[in-house]
Amino acid sequence: MNIVTVTNTFTPHVGGVARSVQGFTKAFRQLGHRVLVIAPRFEGTPERERDVVRLPAVQHFSGSDFSVPVPVPGRVAVALSTFAPHIVHSHHPFLLGDTALRIAAAHALPVVFTYHTMYEQYTHYVPGHSPRLQRFVVELATGYCNLCDAVIAPSTTVAELLVHRGVKVPIEIIATGVDREAFASGDGPGFRQRAGIPLEAFVVGHVGRLAPEKNLGFLAEAVARFLLHNVQARFLVAGDGPSLAEIQSTFAASGLTARLHVEGVLGRQELADVYRSMDVFAFASQTETQGMVLTEAMAAGVPVVAVDAPGVRDVVRDRENGRLVLHEDVEEFVAALSWIAALAPAARQRLGQGVAQTAAAFSMAHTAARTLALYTSLCTGQPARKEVETSLWTLARRRVAEEWKIVSNMAHAAGGAVLARQSMEGPDQAGGAG
Repeated sequence: MNIVTVTNTFTPHVGGVARSVQGFTKAFRQLGHRVLVIAPRFEGTPERERDVVRLPAVQHFSGSDFSVPVPVPGRVAVALSTFAPHIVHSHHPFLLGDTALRIAAAHALPVVFTYHTMYEQYTHYVPGHSPRLQRFVVELATGYCNLCDAVIAPSTTVAELLVHRGVKVPIEIIATGVDREAFASGDGPGFRQRAGIPLEAFVVGHVGRLAPEKNLGFLAEAVARFLLHNVQARFLVAGDGPSLAEIQSTFAASGLTARLHVEGVLGRQELADVYRSMDVFAFASQTETQGMVLTEAMAAGVPVVAVDAPGVRDVVRDRENGRLVLHEDVEEFVAALSWIAALAPAARQRLGQGVAQTAAAFSMAHTAARTLALYTSLCTGQPARKEVETSLWTLARRRVAEEWKIVSNMAHAAGGAVLARQSMEGPDQAGGAG
C-alpha cells in the first residue's frame, strides 16, 4: 500500500505528534508499505530523506518551537505523480491539513485524520487568544473530522469527546504504539554515572517539550516539594522549551538547583537510557489526547504518577502501573510520589508487572496492524473513490468542490464561535459588539 502522510510536525522536531508520525512511518515501511511524508522544514532537517517532501516554513512561530509551513502545490504534485497513492492520512486540521484534503479530492482517495491534540489548549500561541478563538478552533477541528472518511482517536476519552462535539464519521480508537524493545534496552546505571546522579538516588523523571500547556509550573512545584522531604531524591528532565526557565526558577527558590538535572533534547538511544535511569515518571499535563511519554516510560519499566486527564486515564491505572492523582493538588501529587518511593520490594515487583502489561498493550506492532486494517477497509469498502479520472475538467471540479468544503467549514466554525459568544454575553451586549 502507498500511504501519503501529511503532518505539520516531523523529525527533527520533538513532540508527541512528530514521534507518532515517525513511529508509524517506520513500522509501515518495515512491513513493506511505502509512505510519502509531506511536512515542513525544521532547523536541522537532513538534506537527503527517503520519500519525504519538505515544504518551506516560518521557523519558531510566535516564540514557539513550531514551524508554520508555506504550501507549495507544485512540489507536492511532482512527488505524487510518481507515487501512486492509495490513501491519505492527515495529522492536523490546520495548515497542511487542507493540503491533505486537496490531495484526497484530486486523486479520489479516502482520507483518515488522527485527532492528536486538544487544539483549543494551544491558542495561546496565536495572536488574539480568547474563549471565542478557542470555540472557533473546536468548531473548525470538528468540521474537519467530518470532511474525512474516518477519524482515529488515540484514547477512549477523546473518542467520546468527539462524538459529543458532533463528529459523524466513523471513529476508530488506536493509540500511538511504542517500540518496547528500544526503550527496554536503555542503560540506566550508565546514564546515571555520566550525568553525575548517584546510583542510590531515587530519580523522579520527566520527558517532553517544555511548554506552558504541559502544566510544568505545577509539576516543578510538586516535585520540588517531594525532594525537600527526600534528601536522596533527584529530578531528571529531558527536553527543551520556554518553560525550562520556570522549572529552574522553582528549584533555585527551594535551594534544589544541585538536585535538578536537565539533559535537553536527546536521540532515541540516549532517551532510552534516560527512561531506564528513572524510578518514577512524573506527568501533569491536562491537554493530551494520549501522552506518548507515558507508554514510553512504561516500555522502559518505569511506573507513572500523573494528574487525571483525558488520554492519561486510558494509560495509568491507579496502584496497578502507577498512581493517578484525581486532583491538581500539590500535596496529593507529593503523596503519590512518596507512595511509590516507599514500596517494599514485593509490592514494587507487582507494580512492575502492571507496567509491563500496559507496555505490551500499547506496542507499535499491535497499533500499526490496526491502522493498516483501517486503511484497507476504507480502500476496499469504497472502490468507486479509487477510480482516478485524468481529465483536467474532472480534476478541477474535484478541487473546486473540496475548496468549497474547506471554506464552508471555516465559515461554520466562525459562526459557531460568534453564536457561542452571543449566548454567553446576552442579547444586549452581543448586539453592541459590532
